[in-house]
Amino acid sequence: MSDITQLEYSRAQSTATDGTSPDEARGLILTAAQAADERKAVDIVLLRVAEVSYLADYFAIFTGFSNVQVRAISQAIEDQVEEEWQRLPLRTQGLSDASWVVMDYGDAIIHILKPQEREFYNLEAFWGHAERIDFSTAEEC
Repeated sequence: MSDITQLEYSRAQSTATDGTSPDEARGLILTAAQAADERKAVDIVLLRVAEVSYLADYFAIFTGFSNVQVRAISQAIEDQVEEEWQRLPLRTQGLSDASWVVMDYGDAIIHILKPQEREFYNLEAFWGHAERIDFSTAEEC
């Protein structure tokens, strides 16, 4: 079973919720976006998928240009979310290869991809019917 399939299966089998409100989940995803931005992630896309998926309330998609940068973005997100929200990811997949790292916070799933993987998998198109959150304006709210 691939990493992503395992992640989706695990999420679907989970009956426990962490009790996070939608506002907290939005705050967490914005914290992750800010941490990724500080590590020079590009093409930041935040999606509210609660209405179209049972997997999570929010997805974040970031691009890093090297394995080292992808890992650094992942670590920055983990550190910042832990500091601000006292939460660690339930699961993290892909750190060894670091061409696509997935961090599962339950109500928020974060994807950090290198450009070739991002173009190939085109997650934005797959989840294109989800509500997009404009990070530049979301920061100011």
